[in-house]
Amino acid sequence: MPFRRAHLSLLPFAVLAVCSFSEAMAFGALDPFHTEALTPPRPLLAPAADKPYVPCQAQPADTVFGVVEVVDLALCRNPQTHEAWANARYQAAQVGVARSDYLPTLDGRAAASRLRTDGDTNNPSSASLTLSWLLYDFGARDANLENARQLLSATSATLDATVQAVFLAALQSYYNAQAARAALIAAQESEKASRESLTAAEVRYRVGTATPADRLQAQTAWSQAVLNRIRVEGVVKTTLGTLANVMGLDANQPLTLAEIPRAAPETTFERDLDALIAEARQRRPDLQAAESQVKAAQASVDYARAVGLPTLSLSGGPGWQDTGAISSHSNAVGLTLTVPFFSGFNTTYNVRSAQARVDVASAQRDSVRLQVALDVWTAYQSLVTATQSFRTAGDLLASAEQSEKVALGRYKAGVGSILDVLNAQSALAAARLQRIQAALDWHVSRATLAKAVGALDSRLLASPARSAETSTP
Repeated sequence: MPFRRAHLSLLPFAVLAVCSFSEAMAFGALDPFHTEALTPPRPLLAPAADKPYVPCQAQPADTVFGVVEVVDLALCRNPQTHEAWANARYQAAQVGVARSDYLPTLDGRAAASRLRTDGDTNNPSSASLTLSWLLYDFGARDANLENARQLLSATSATLDATVQAVFLAALQSYYNAQAARAALIAAQESEKASRESLTAAEVRYRVGTATPADRLQAQTAWSQAVLNRIRVEGVVKTTLGTLANVMGLDANQPLTLAEIPRAAPETTFERDLDALIAEARQRRPDLQAAESQVKAAQASVDYARAVGLPTLSLSGGPGWQDTGAISSHSNAVGLTLTVPFFSGFNTTYNVRSAQARVDVASAQRDSVRLQVALDVWTAYQSLVTATQSFRTAGDLLASAEQSEKVALGRYKAGVGSILDVLNAQSALAAARLQRIQAALDWHVSRATLAKAVGALDSRLLASPARSAETSTP
């Protein structure tokens, strides 16, 4: 019977153990503090009103990628956004951990043994339930919760900053790839023109109106054009591999890019710089993250101070004991006041350390604040320059095309020299590349300014200016 009584006394703990195990197995579905509501949403590109689509969907092999599809896949598949989102979910769970300190804890303990002494066998057993509840701690839990909240705010802002950084990287890679494609077309056009010049030189040489030097110079120019075209073909493959990498794909993933329609650069960005900087300081997620880090460090100071103060706790619970001969049952309840009289100056130096961290975080915030102004200033001036260069490069290209036509026509008519033709074709090739580079610079500078202000989102892609051409000749 003692053995049976011992097992009966352990029955409540067996039930509690089963319940605890069930709760542990279902931990993923439990969220009593609703931390999921605090977690930032998964990084997605918001669908544009004029082009609805379902974000983060696997694309078929024959997909033609425009800038929207490129940015969408980059935000969904790039490991940087995954890491930042995971950090935000982790910190949201830490808020739940901080909130759990306000609730009591209930622990169960059970023990059973078998003793044999001088031929006698004894089966003692014991069990107990202990409720522990911290009633008052001079604000340590409050400070810890505030620290967790501010760190969550910081990681959420860091997630936004990461999303914008990946967004910009995707745009840069996309327009680099488009510029390389345009450069390849320009190289093919230059090769075609050089071949036409070589043909004209050979015709004039055969009829005796040109020297061998004309033919050799034309041959050299054509060979150089072929080499340039081969080099640009390699650049196209490299830029497509880089673009695939930013999109979270293997570099050897074949990509087909959409054509970019022609459009003139807009000037809606032209605003008062002071207003742009003020807006950036309100919107930049990295500055918001730095502000939250300062507040979290300040909460750490309060926590360090409170840890060195007294605490008041409530504890109690039932207990059972069965020694084989004697069975007993007890209940206990009590208050515990803990007063840390001396901790070897641990609290003193913890407070000093926390205060120093506040100074560090404040300095980092001030540094980011200054960097925001510099980023906006630099991006704005780059975009102004890129806009002017884009327009001037268009005029240069038109002039170079006309000059090349005139020089080639004069040479075919026998009144011009091959050097005039080759110089005109070289100037035309340079003008084409300058136009392509000007278009690339404008696109990238526009997106960089949006990121510097903290406004880089799907609205930039929905703007008609997103279709500005990369100067396909």
